[in-house]
Amino acid sequence: MIQIDALPAFTDNYIWLLQDAVNQRCAVVDPGDAAPVLDWLQRHPGWQLSDILVTHHHHDHVGGVEQLKAATGARVSGPANERIPARDLALHDNDRIEVLGLSLEVFEVPGHTLGHIAYYCARPQVPMLFSGDTLFAAGCGRLFEGTPQQMHASLERLAALPAATLVYCTHEYTLSNLRFARAVEPQNPHIAQRFDDVTALRAQDRITLPSNLALEKLTNPFLRTAETSVKEKIDERDGRINPTPSAVFAGLRAWKDSF
Repeated sequence: MIQIDALPAFTDNYIWLLQDAVNQRCAVVDPGDAAPVLDWLQRHPGWQLSDILVTHHHHDHVGGVEQLKAATGARVSGPANERIPARDLALHDNDRIEVLGLSLEVFEVPGHTLGHIAYYCARPQVPMLFSGDTLFAAGCGRLFEGTPQQMHASLERLAALPAATLVYCTHEYTLSNLRFARAVEPQNPHIAQRFDDVTALRAQDRITLPSNLALEKLTNPFLRTAETSVKEKIDERDGRINPTPSAVFAGLRAWKDSF
């Protein structure tokens, strides 16, 4: 049984910590800062950091990689098509990697960056997805390098995974994303309920993750581009007909960028 905890970093990042208590081995996802991980290891003597998983090259995801590798000897795995510091294993689409006894499948999900990858585990209990900055709770990443068409296709690929899949993204953006979702679909009762739930959690400084794909499909406008209510909102805002879900996505993303 693998336990997963979030180590807060910077102002709103999470470094996901996977723990195999039987063997006292652990792995981390997107350690932008080494300090939270080293602090955890210091407080848990006897534990070994075996793996560092990276989704993309942005500094708030890789800034701690070299220091952690130097301190622990952990294997660094990351996207083949991006410059990842101290990378040992370059990963391509549909590759599989074994971490702490788990089999993780690699998906290339360009959009936020061109080489961005996600890690998916269809484990026997509940499937889990480490989505980096591609799919957020109630939102998605900005398009720094890719096109709207690429990002829409990436999100559609992730949305096709089992509904029970837990979504471990890397930022605490849920509340601000839901503010936007309410503007897109003001009559959506699922968004209204989730907004209230998340507001209560954040008022107590509690984490809002992981999410799951079933909830995302009900409340995340970027996964709802084929819904009539979303399309009509974007058509009205743009003053033109958006003929495809990808075009609706482009309108949504442009709106969110200035929301």
